[in-house]
Amino acid sequence: MAMGGVPRRGHGRRRAPMAEINVTPLVDVMLVLLIIFMVTAPLLVAGVPVNLPDSRAKPLEQQQKPVQISLDTAGKLYVDDVETPMAGLASKLASLPHGADAPQIYLRADRSLDYGRVMQVMGEISRAGLTKVALVTNEAQEPK
Repeated sequence: MAMGGVPRRGHGRRRAPMAEINVTPLVDVMLVLLIIFMVTAPLLVAGVPVNLPDSRAKPLEQQQKPVQISLDTAGKLYVDDVETPMAGLASKLASLPHGADAPQIYLRADRSLDYGRVMQVMGEISRAGLTKVALVTNEAQEPK
């Protein structure tokens, strides 16, 4: 593969254009992007690690982005992946739209938590007037 053009025979002729495309830089960039997506994709699944209980319920259909309230193993409360004290939950919930525009609330609680702690959060959600609440679980495996 010669890098130069066609030899000149006169002063008025130009070099012929190179008819080959070097794809090596394109492949390098695509491989780097592939690695970046492979590393970041698992991090986008859930921001708060919660060991969810199993259930055989079907997934819910949704039209808009739900508000996720999570309780981790230590009992820390998160609203959309932002740690929130229990005292601040009422003000966060009051700032959400109410009525027909009220968002779906997904409550994710670790299976090792006390039932009373989960019900305390459910009480705050109910007191704020939000009625579209779903408890998030893992899909249970069929017994063999």
